[in-house]
Amino acid sequence: MQTLNKLLLVILLLIVITPIHSLSQKKYEKDFYGGLFFLSDYIASNEFLSIKKTTTDLEQVDIIYSKAVNFFEGDISEALLCLTFSCLPFNKIDFNLLFGIVKVPLPSPPKIVFQKRLENLPKNIYFNSPRTNFGDKDKLSHFFGNAFLRYNISMFNFSKFMGIFVEKTEESFFANGELDRRDIMTNHLGELFAEMLKLYPDAKPSKALLVYQIFYFREGL
Repeated sequence: MQTLNKLLLVILLLIVITPIHSLSQKKYEKDFYGGLFFLSDYIASNEFLSIKKTTTDLEQVDIIYSKAVNFFEGDISEALLCLTFSCLPFNKIDFNLLFGIVKVPLPSPPKIVFQKRLENLPKNIYFNSPRTNFGDKDKLSHFFGNAFLRYNISMFNFSKFMGIFVEKTEESFFANGELDRRDIMTNHLGELFAEMLKLYPDAKPSKALLVYQIFYFREGL
């Protein structure tokens, strides 16, 4: 669950985010926090819980993505950024420093909404996702975070470099960090989704995530 830490740090350094809000807003502003609260409330809602009963997890990912794009009135970049944090299965980063571990809060909705959002997040996004209550919920922010980087920064293949750099350096800098090949594969699928969006703006994340099966059998993950 901690393998997103460096990726999130990179994204936070690339954007300007206002001080962390602690309460959700009744009126959602058309900005990062408005989108974060809107999507978090939606994923935590009874409406989404009902949808989960009649749809697959990949279909749920598409629904959440469409909600984000509609909220930001077609701005794909804003949608991808907001989804990166709206799908997080944790709300803080643990920094491993010389004098101990320091917990740094991430942009997040109120705790009660965060917990319900965590429960409702799609978890079986791959054919071999762990059959547990958590499953592959942590892969969604990997996917959307790398899609955001690739969609906005293509010079020198920066997103691929950062995806590998994140995984390689995470273990020594963050608590509980470890190299995860499935996370790296998810990073690549996020990049693929970004390229799909550049060619076909109506592309859905499920189409990119389904490519995992091809990678799995080719690489023997």
